[in-house]
Amino acid sequence: MWKRISVTLFLVFSLCLTNVGTAAAAALNSYVDSTDGYQFLYPNGWVEVPINNGPDVVFHDIIQTTENVSVVISPVPSNKTLTEFGTPTEVGYKLGKNALAPEGSNRKAELVNAEQKVGEDGKTYYLLEYLVKFPNRRERHNLASVAVSRGKLFTFNASVPQRRWNRMKGMIQDSASSFSVY
Repeated sequence: MWKRISVTLFLVFSLCLTNVGTAAAAALNSYVDSTDGYQFLYPNGWVEVPINNGPDVVFHDIIQTTENVSVVISPVPSNKTLTEFGTPTEVGYKLGKNALAPEGSNRKAELVNAEQKVGEDGKTYYLLEYLVKFPNRRERHNLASVAVSRGKLFTFNASVPQRRWNRMKGMIQDSASSFSVY
């Protein structure tokens, strides 16, 4: 009798763990841009937003529209590598100063973390984390993944209001970590 109960509990527990993994994977959708050569995962329930003269692509939440991910592509000399632009910290400070808190914006971008990773394809990525403060005392949490490929600098950016950061942190980190160029 105890053996049967133990086996049943083991099976139920195993199925629950399997469903947790499936639910986590189902929480992200895949986006692939085969023309420009990049891909990433973004949270389920987010929609693509048409943008003129801005990022290559933007997705945002349909309810919390200020939660978003985007990709910006900039030309660079074709022989340049990401490490030639500087260390993760140096690139992180430049990105924060030029893109997240440019002069005159009255925003402040604090670089919280900067690290380098090498993707499965051997490409170098810088993962950058920021806390952006606005004049109205609102704060946003930003994650960026930066890479260079085929004479282009790719910047993936994910942005969430600080008040929702703890709730969204895992998905946003997974999204930023999933960004890859080819």
